[in-house]
Amino acid sequence: MEIPKFDETFVPILEILKTGKTYKTRELIEEVKTKFYSGLTEEQKKLKTKSGDLLIDNRIAWGKSYLKKGGYVFFPERGHVQITEKGKNHSSNLSLRDLEKESSLFEFYKSEKTAYTENDKIDCKISSPQDLIDEGFNRIESEVKNELLLKLKNIDPYFFEKVVLILLKKMGYGEFIETSKSGDGGIDGIINEDKLGLDKIYIQAKRFNEGKVREKDIRNFIGAMSGDTNKGVFVTTSEFDEKAVEKARSAHHKIICIDGKKLVTLMHEFNVGIQVKMTYEIKQIDEDFFDEQ
Repeated sequence: MEIPKFDETFVPILEILKTGKTYKTRELIEEVKTKFYSGLTEEQKKLKTKSGDLLIDNRIAWGKSYLKKGGYVFFPERGHVQITEKGKNHSSNLSLRDLEKESSLFEFYKSEKTAYTENDKIDCKISSPQDLIDEGFNRIESEVKNELLLKLKNIDPYFFEKVVLILLKKMGYGEFIETSKSGDGGIDGIINEDKLGLDKIYIQAKRFNEGKVREKDIRNFIGAMSGDTNKGVFVTTSEFDEKAVEKARSAHHKIICIDGKKLVTLMHEFNVGIQVKMTYEIKQIDEDFFDEQ
């Protein structure tokens, strides 16, 4: 028996969850291993990834994550998993391609060419080790960004405003001031570019699950900006429609529009809401060392 690839764990995971019971992640992994992979040898069960995780556990965890993307399972609370109605009616040969066709978040990153599909799969026979490493990192980065965007769409709107301000501070735009939550006139925060507050940037943060930012939203934002600044940043978890983009571009003010795609890219770059899980060392021959002989 071979250790399953992560997409080969889709059906076993759903079979365990089909009763409708809510499982803790660790409990689910153990159930899947017991029922479907008890035939693995002791050596196979002890194999680990470079990060130190058990390989079989890692594969099942990734399978669970992708099932969530496809809407086959959901997480009712932190560390717990439950099947959806869609999951209960799953195909007996559910594949990675099936999930990717159905997931809007994979479609969201299609333009970046980072979401993994069968057509994009690297041919190991003609790829260098560096190509394979880069492909792996791209897949992990895409997964993290997908999860991050989903988190942002479901957090408290006021906390989302603070996330945006923290991000801008990490990007080097100075200290921020949160506006009051009532009567803020459409301004969610103010960034002081200099210590004396002579140059200010006004911030608007809109957390949308659906729909796009429209022209009237940009117009209202511009109207809320006082005469002491002409700089503004409008951030959303969604997208801007064409008229909104044109309104921001043609305004006398300098308005920067950051959509969900750009937002999570910046958060990933500046480590906001994420953390480094592991660091890999890649070693090569020190030619200078041997040249000294």
